[in-house]
Amino acid sequence: MARAMSEDQHNAAPLRLFNSLTRTVEPFVPIEAGHARVYSCGPTVYNYAHLGNLRAYVFTDTLRRTLLWKGLDVTHIINITDVGHLTSDADAGDDKMEAAARAQARSIWDIAAHYTDAFKRNIADLNIIAPSEWTVATDYVPQMIAFAEKIAPAHCYELESGLYFDSGSVPDYGALAGGRDDAAHGRIDPVAGKRNPSDFAIWRKSPPGEQRQMEWDSPWGKGAPGWHLECSVMSEARLGHPFDIHTGGIDHREIHHPNEIAQNQAFHAVCCGVPDAATAGFTGARWWMHNNFLVDRQGKMSKSKGGFTTLFSLIDAGVHPLAYRLLCLGAHYRSELEFSAESVGAALTRLKRLVMGVENLKARAEGITWQSPRLDYLRANLHPKLVPLLEQFDAAISDDLMTPRALPLLEETIGLKKVPADEKLCLLAAFDRALGLNLLNLTRAELRLQPKDAQITPEEIETELDRRQTARADKDFALSDEIRDTLIARGVEVMDGDPLRWDWRLALG
Repeated sequence: MARAMSEDQHNAAPLRLFNSLTRTVEPFVPIEAGHARVYSCGPTVYNYAHLGNLRAYVFTDTLRRTLLWKGLDVTHIINITDVGHLTSDADAGDDKMEAAARAQARSIWDIAAHYTDAFKRNIADLNIIAPSEWTVATDYVPQMIAFAEKIAPAHCYELESGLYFDSGSVPDYGALAGGRDDAAHGRIDPVAGKRNPSDFAIWRKSPPGEQRQMEWDSPWGKGAPGWHLECSVMSEARLGHPFDIHTGGIDHREIHHPNEIAQNQAFHAVCCGVPDAATAGFTGARWWMHNNFLVDRQGKMSKSKGGFTTLFSLIDAGVHPLAYRLLCLGAHYRSELEFSAESVGAALTRLKRLVMGVENLKARAEGITWQSPRLDYLRANLHPKLVPLLEQFDAAISDDLMTPRALPLLEETIGLKKVPADEKLCLLAAFDRALGLNLLNLTRAELRLQPKDAQITPEEIETELDRRQTARADKDFALSDEIRDTLIARGVEVMDGDPLRWDWRLALG
């Protein structure tokens, strides 16, 4: 497989990423050569993540895998919000964790542990690389208080309900959102005495006479930190300021992330001794990246609307979780993605065909290792017919993670004629290192998930298929057809001539 490539074939496409701060696609150069530092807003662990929430982590994982594809080391932090996030995603209502604890009559700590574990299972099921570190908000409360103490004299003021950040004290507040948004600010808690409608709580005091499950002593009274403060503190503690990339859903672009930026500007002014007016360009992260919504036909997916779909519910329906990952990759992360029974069913069918294609290649392989090699080795030794596919793939994911252009190259590689199977597998393994579909390890049998409401067990299906095989050998076609029809009626697809023999007939929608 040792073949030299021409000089121009060694030139990888430069990585370009969309920066929400500038609303442009820009060449990405990390602050520290060879090392990218990334912070992602994590879940509030008061309930199961819905599929719209999980799209954000498929996007972030694709970003991380692309950075690795481009040869960078990556330090990636995801936080767990177990305090401070209010029932409005803006800045109003009750603490989601406290509300969930009351509703379920359980310890808030038990609720946090249960839903944190569930979220981490979702992450594993989607083949998302675990972060370098999970940061848990309640572990950082002392640092949050210290952060607030530093910025309070110049940037905050105290009201009866807590300590509030004066959004007018920093330059260009709300620039990330495209300027001040009156509709968005209308969702912020209208507290009497606030200087500006966009001012937000740094520290919320516990109401008089109320004992909350999560509260701490502070210079402003017993209470809990604000949601926005948490991410500023944890990102600075684990990655330093500035760091390279901050990710989150597009809904964070309007309030949560502008508030983080305002806090970062204030902290920078105090700690570095620079005038407040000089902090406009200091946002904490150089790049702010946001994925768009997952929508169903009734609008944006949201837990608050009720009836939300979780990854667990997809699995219960017999849909492999990596079909949902494939569905996400089929749309650009900055585009809205419609979720429907038809779209996820089509993604599952496509995933099965890809896995079947890879299994056929593995059956023809001659023993050369097809585990993904380093990209520089691959570039230097690739079969000439595969070179254009590698260049197209690199160009696609380097162009702001353009996965919809990259995915068809999987099928094209599988179907390419007159190329040894081992070499195609080697390229597919490299592609999948960036896409995360686990194609080289999955089997068709593993994709055959039993629906929760299945009327028959796999063991019973195999027994009935053995009976049918005997009936066909005895030319008892009436019995053979009866067994087939009975299996179909019980949700089983009989596949004559296929080594897998059968699959589930999924009732999606």
